[in-house]
Amino acid sequence: MGRRLSRLVLGSVLIAGLVVGLGLASEVGAAPPAQAGTSTGHDASSTSLLSTNFWLATAQGNVWSFGSAGSYGSAGGLDLADPMVGITPTPDGKGYWLVASDGGVFTYGDAAFYGSTGAISLNKPIVAMTPTPDGKGYWLVASDGGVFTYGEAAFYGSTGAISLNKPMVGITPTPDGKGYWLVASDGGIFAFGDAVFYGSTGAISLNKPIVGMASTSDGQGYWLVASDGGIFTFGDAPYLGSTAAAPSADPAEKVVPDRSGQGYWVEDQDGTAHPFGDVGGAPPVTGLMFQAITAGDKAVLYAFTQLGKPYIWGGNGPVGYDCSGLVLASWQRGAGVTFARVADDQYHTAGQPVAPTSLAAGDLVFWGTSQTDWTTVYHTAMYVGGDRIVESTDGGVQLNSLGQWGEGDIMPLGRRP
Repeated sequence: MGRRLSRLVLGSVLIAGLVVGLGLASEVGAAPPAQAGTSTGHDASSTSLLSTNFWLATAQGNVWSFGSAGSYGSAGGLDLADPMVGITPTPDGKGYWLVASDGGVFTYGDAAFYGSTGAISLNKPIVAMTPTPDGKGYWLVASDGGVFTYGEAAFYGSTGAISLNKPMVGITPTPDGKGYWLVASDGGIFAFGDAVFYGSTGAISLNKPIVGMASTSDGQGYWLVASDGGIFTFGDAPYLGSTAAAPSADPAEKVVPDRSGQGYWVEDQDGTAHPFGDVGGAPPVTGLMFQAITAGDKAVLYAFTQLGKPYIWGGNGPVGYDCSGLVLASWQRGAGVTFARVADDQYHTAGQPVAPTSLAAGDLVFWGTSQTDWTTVYHTAMYVGGDRIVESTDGGVQLNSLGQWGEGDIMPLGRRP
């Protein structure tokens, strides 16, 4: 409960004509493993956080939208046969597909349904999905590299009959949609159709597994990203930095190139985007799978279940909450961690102080009338990622931007319980 709440308006082998990359060590343009990057387009000394627009989805099918990402619906109230494994935006960002591990496909916004493997007995679970460039079809890929095509998406081959060293984690189409790359967790790359093999990390000992891949705009290179934010480049994809030297509390999930091809964002599962190279502003709207990896993630997920409940002065839930009551209940019930009840005491004593540039999911953020006097704190909220927060304010429990009222009253430190 804040002291003052009146302001809260507040090498390759040839198999049946398909080139399959087998983890050769002679990658072209490969960055050193786990090399830390220094961005040429980002001031590391800035205290301002990059506001990003994204959807967070869970294995249960819940979807939450942040920033300009539209609210189109979720599968959270459905009795799912298998967990969700991916959320994929349509090319125009006005909808998305959810895909489950059995290949069930759920569509929202302008995403169209073209088919699924929900009624098929799969050898291995589906792990990823990607649309055609025009959004009029999509590919599903299983962990054994089996590929399933729908709509305008054409079948160019798979690794379903090959014994893999590590499971597949993604599929990335070529810019014209006439081919695709499959990527495994060890960074092994398998190219089909007009996709060209430029190299892989299959023969490199990685600190963390590969979790994502992105093509350059001309299709003549690609980036791989590991869960620690390490970046590996091949072909004409430039290396511009990574977060591997200082990984975030939440794992990296995507590498998102900008249109120029001379910059990219490493995006963590909580929506935090780390810019490198010649990028301007935030990445395009993205879909991210959010898991309870840290205690802060657990607290955030609990707070999400309270969205829409009313603001009640002194409220500790479950009917309603005030600002400090929500963050305390979320940490207590979501993560089993307790601390002070009132906002200014929380700022003074809860956990450890955190610099603004190091905020992670679940960290507490505060507003006060004097940035040097903790007793002036009048409001608290919980950080999610990407400059987004969950809070209880006049309109009830809701999702907002950290900078919604400007930065003047934001206290200089957050707290990590």
